[in-house]
Amino acid sequence: MEARNRYVPDWFNRIRTGQVRLPRFQRLESWTHSEVTSLLESVLRGLPGGAALVLEVGDREQFISRPMPGAPKPIERASEHLLDGQQRLTALWRSLHDLYDDRSYFAFVDEEKAEDEEREPRVVCGIGRWTRNGQRYPMWTDSPVEQYGRGLVPFRLLQPGDLGKQITAWCDEATKGDLGLSRDLMARVFSLKEHVTNFNIPFLSLPVETPPHVAIKVFVKLNTTSVELTPFDILVAQGEATTGQSLRDLEADLRRRAPTLADYMEPGDLLLSVAAFRQDRPPTEASFFRLDLKRVFEEWNELAIGVEGALSFLEEERVFDKQRLPTVMVVSVISALWSLMPRSLDEHGQGRTLLRKYLWRSFLTRRYENAASTRALQDFRGLRSILRKEATETSVPVFDETEYPPPTLEELKSASWPKGRDILARGILAVSLRGGGHDLADDRPATRDSVKKREYHHLFPDSLLMDDGKLAESESSRALNCVLITWHTNRKIAAKEPLDYLRERIDKATLGEPEIRWRLKTHAAPFDSLNVGGYADELHAVVRAQNIKTDYEAFLEKRAELVGQAIATLWRGEARLP
Repeated sequence: MEARNRYVPDWFNRIRTGQVRLPRFQRLESWTHSEVTSLLESVLRGLPGGAALVLEVGDREQFISRPMPGAPKPIERASEHLLDGQQRLTALWRSLHDLYDDRSYFAFVDEEKAEDEEREPRVVCGIGRWTRNGQRYPMWTDSPVEQYGRGLVPFRLLQPGDLGKQITAWCDEATKGDLGLSRDLMARVFSLKEHVTNFNIPFLSLPVETPPHVAIKVFVKLNTTSVELTPFDILVAQGEATTGQSLRDLEADLRRRAPTLADYMEPGDLLLSVAAFRQDRPPTEASFFRLDLKRVFEEWNELAIGVEGALSFLEEERVFDKQRLPTVMVVSVISALWSLMPRSLDEHGQGRTLLRKYLWRSFLTRRYENAASTRALQDFRGLRSILRKEATETSVPVFDETEYPPPTLEELKSASWPKGRDILARGILAVSLRGGGHDLADDRPATRDSVKKREYHHLFPDSLLMDDGKLAESESSRALNCVLITWHTNRKIAAKEPLDYLRERIDKATLGEPEIRWRLKTHAAPFDSLNVGGYADELHAVVRAQNIKTDYEAFLEKRAELVGQAIATLWRGEARLP
């Protein structure tokens, strides 16, 4: 392995012509704008910016490759594959060509003075950009006069190459035609440009005869010592070396075919987890590295169809995203099982009933709190046997009600606020959404899009419970006291007593009280136990606190009964709630 120097102009020339390319297994861009800014500051200060690693390419490329992000179509054959340094070189290329959609970079013509003496003066400024109605904002970032007025020069003028005409035109416009001021400004811009031209990014070079598996090992080792690679990243590289095919292509296909998948989990992670189940392994890192990747490619269409079917099923069960998903494990299990679902109508319905029972028992027991991967594999094997007509439901551990019974009323009442990660708390919220989750004011049901904009609402206001009822926050913030409603409705209700805000809703609803009763029912919430109040009229704080506590306990008891009835229905795999 040989170390060499290479300056930015040479790197850019090779990127522009396509001589330097990325092996397809390389990850996509991952640097934040602060990391880009830090690199650009190093360039202008003449500080080291790290080294790169390339694999020399002979007559034939050992890996399928792609151009650097933002680079033009290659006009020459590849002579090097960039194994390490992609983020660094991509940041330089895109910032110096102003190719970021959401950011433009500027250099200070003179170092900006630091307000704090211990802090270095700034030399680089990144400005956020956005587009509205075809116009890119903020508009001043495209005006030389306003750029210069802020002491800034666009980084695109500092890129290597003969930009004399562009720099002259920018300086003349920025200084409003003042020749002396323009020439002075030009000198400072060219001085900054020289820093870029003279910036060295040294690189190590693997010789052309390096075997693919060795190049992969070096790539993995170097990347895991800086920005850690995920198992998917490593398997992408190994798959390229052993099969000549790319898992990234499969990931892209999965994103295209199942666009809502990212709402639940990373597509690459799901791909590996489903593949592991299909190869009778638990979805763990150790299993991922033992996968038969050739088989993954051979069975790809069946795997992807399974994911599509599973996501459709989850949406029908009104499970919309990972923020409200009690356990992510069910997504992989159901995706891996879906290809076994019978096609005949009646048997398909029976299969859906089976998966519904599995889904809701997973959501409402502690089955997946520990050793989730191993337990999920056990459940997968049992469910697979049933779908293959090889076993009965006794083969599925999560169906064992002695070991995993439905939650008791007391467990439901004590479940915590569902915004956290507690499985049962999120399961209770999922039950309330399963019934439709209609908003208390505008009557709109919970959907994939609307649920993201909804807020976690205390049916009994937390301020009433804590300030007047003297209850602890942990008692106020219970899963049974929570529903998801629009922020507009949440603001209207605010800290009002339940009696008052329900009366307002009844007065404004065309269909009156029956309509509000029904909307609450879609959340498995009781109207009568919630329709209480008048606490402000009570003279003694002790009496007020006791009455609030008594009414709140009665509400939790009744809602626990309603949620319990819904759970019993879903527990049996029935689709229609009581």
